[in-house]
Amino acid sequence: MSNFAKIRPIGRRKDGRPIYPIKGGAPTLIEQRDELVRLLQDPDFDGDVAELLQRADQVTAQIEQAQQRDARLRALQAAQLPAGDPQPQGGQRRNEPGMQPDDQGRQHPVSVAEAFVRSKALEAYKAGGMRGKIGVDFSQPIETRDAPAGTTTTATYPLQNTRVPGVIAENPDYPLLVADLLDQQTSDGTTLEYLRDISGPVTGVGTWNKAAVVAEGATKPMSGPFEFELITTTLKTVAHWVPITRQAADDNSQLMGYINGRLTYGLMYKRDREVLNGNGTTEMQGILTTPGIGTYQPGVGSTDAKLITVRKARTQAELALYPPDSVILNPMDWQDIELDTDDNGQFRVITSVQDAGAAMRLWGLRVVTTVAMAAGTALLGGFRAGATLWTRQGVTILMSDSHANFFVENTLVVLAEMRANVAVHTPAAFVEITFAAAT
Repeated sequence: MSNFAKIRPIGRRKDGRPIYPIKGGAPTLIEQRDELVRLLQDPDFDGDVAELLQRADQVTAQIEQAQQRDARLRALQAAQLPAGDPQPQGGQRRNEPGMQPDDQGRQHPVSVAEAFVRSKALEAYKAGGMRGKIGVDFSQPIETRDAPAGTTTTATYPLQNTRVPGVIAENPDYPLLVADLLDQQTSDGTTLEYLRDISGPVTGVGTWNKAAVVAEGATKPMSGPFEFELITTTLKTVAHWVPITRQAADDNSQLMGYINGRLTYGLMYKRDREVLNGNGTTEMQGILTTPGIGTYQPGVGSTDAKLITVRKARTQAELALYPPDSVILNPMDWQDIELDTDDNGQFRVITSVQDAGAAMRLWGLRVVTTVAMAAGTALLGGFRAGATLWTRQGVTILMSDSHANFFVENTLVVLAEMRANVAVHTPAAFVEITFAAAT
């Protein structure tokens, strides 16, 4: 069959013969367009006009598609990388840990480790032979992961093949939730001054509320004066460091493991303990060591279960006019509450062990478990209303060889530190619980 026979006719002449766009082969788009224009302009054309118009629409669409393709090609050929952006190797950009975009596709770092690895300061430090020290300051929330401990060398920790994440390291990431319960603000200085409210119906200090119904023309009662105590303290530094060889520091993946696993996580772990138990002088101000917080303990000989004790402590907080939102428990005490059963062996807190993975709540309160809370005690309160975590310096990562004889040993110090303190401005918003001794 000839090429001519494969071409679809676009009409017929008066004598019945078919009309083809051109003779001798498949026409180009331009040839088809010109032939269609000629036929549409022909006043003597007596073929199928509807078919002619349909064919004209098809050719028009094909030409427009070809134009769009040509425009995309020219735009792609004209595109250039910004100055300083390294050219991809092998046509694809390396997908190294810490260098990939986050879950939303953003190219900026999503953790302290990734930001440090990508920082210009580290790039310049490596270019200068890793001498002296560098510092990079971060104040954004961070992610935490674990990594092996000790000084890493290329001999004891050789390069490994890339592996899909999912293997838990030797120490699991414990949830750090205590500090997240507080209102968090940024401080502009190193000294922190705030007013601590020591008035209220529970403390009995001050004429807290004298509001009353007043007859027309009568003198209105005066409340107060409200009683406040001026507290002056300083922001405390929390820090620690690890050694790492120059060779290992040049491996970004190992460096990220150090920063995430041992340094940034360790700071958050310590901060949680300070929020609860800091002595307020050489350490942060802990909520449990703040004068004026409420206390609740079942009476002598009480057999109240722990879940009942928490409910009664909530009532005491509500009587202080500071409705609680959360309760912090030691994991052992939370275990006793979850395993509490009625006379029929049914769990009181959860109806089925299959629900144990749901959000932990008790009497409408968010439950936070941490080993920073001593077993046999708990802290209940309105955390955002009662205290603020002030931070002057977020997590800062420093690297230097200026330590002992590290310079001649090709060893670097990687140090992480932060400065913060807790202002417990409304002690009455908290209730410390002491559970009844087991019988």
